Amino acid sequence: MTDRRCVVTGLDVAAATGLGLSQYWQRTVSGASGIEVIPEYDSRYSAALAGRISVFNPADFLSGRLIKQTDRVTQLALVSAERALADAQVDLASHDPFECSVITSNATGGFEFSHREMQRLWTEGRESVSVYQCFAWFYAVNTGQISIRHGMKGPSAVLVAEQAGGLDAVGHALRTIEAGECSLAVTGGMESSFDPWGWVSHLASGSIAATRAADQGYCPFAPGNDTYVPGEGGAMLVVESNPDTGRKKYGTISGYASGFNPRDDHSYTRPLARTIMAALEDARVTPDDVDVVFADAGGVRSADEAEAEVLGELFGPRSIPVTAPKSGTGRIMAGAGPLDIATALLALGHNIIPPTPNVTVTDLPIDLVVGQPRTGPLETALVIARGHGGFISAVVVQK
Repeated sequence: MTDRRCVVTGLDVAAATGLGLSQYWQRTVSGASGIEVIPEYDSRYSAALAGRISVFNPADFLSGRLIKQTDRVTQLALVSAERALADAQVDLASHDPFECSVITSNATGGFEFSHREMQRLWTEGRESVSVYQCFAWFYAVNTGQISIRHGMKGPSAVLVAEQAGGLDAVGHALRTIEAGECSLAVTGGMESSFDPWGWVSHLASGSIAATRAADQGYCPFAPGNDTYVPGEGGAMLVVESNPDTGRKKYGTISGYASGFNPRDDHSYTRPLARTIMAALEDARVTPDDVDVVFADAGGVRSADEAEAEVLGELFGPRSIPVTAPKSGTGRIMAGAGPLDIATALLALGHNIIPPTPNVTVTDLPIDLVVGQPRTGPLETALVIARGHGGFISAVVVQK
């Protein structure tokens, strides 16, 4: 390992609250929510709320040939990666392609594409199935398509750990840069699974909100809340080890750690506490150095109680601002962590902590930011993510 820094030079986001940094940040700071009833909601399903991106038209960004080959999630990832590279103002032609990596996360693969092709298989026969099904379904396809589009041939990867996977991807990019294996990486996570097949998989968690009231389905840390709402989107980052002087820099990925909560450990707190402390140690900071926490905010009461307990133990009860903008976007699985990192970097840059949408009060021992954004000096943020199955990850970002 070396002391090479992992500097974020480019960002792009896609969420129910906005496409692109400007719209997303404006709505996030205002506490806006993009959660709403799915327009084509089928009353036979037990849930109808989602944080869905309603304004994305892939034809505005991609060729018809590429659209034909890809699922919606890959289209979102391709567009977001291209925007992040443009935001970084990076000239890939001046970089060794074997030092440029793509490291992403996705938990579901191309659900919509696969659903359509499986329908064709059973109704029309195998000759009707698209040849592109062989890769469009795969959760690793985002990494592949981005690398092909931009000629990036360095060490690349895909990480799969449900909600924690997005932070794992960014953490893997950090480690790849630290090891000197690449000088630039596109990293992040993207999700989209709101076709009927994907929707049923969401419902299988048993924790999706059944209410049709958009402001009541996902209220993490609020009294009585025990559900969440799924979302769509994510974020892509460009990270570099040695960006040119004078280039825009959002901040650094300073620390990362991952952990696991085994089924036989019913405390839910010890593995989370260990993971957070490992990330802080990796960043060479202490709990006293952290200015804001972007919580996992699972929405399920037991998970929220465990997270609040750990934050109280590590930072002191109600001693550090905690926020969860994802209650306005829905839980986006692998896209959530990178979106929180992007939001944290914007918060550090503007010295503004955005509020937690749809929540007015918490009965748990944390200083949850609700209602209005908070202003003040910000240098260091902690981002937490937990995935179904026991996956835990934490990332530290700094100015």
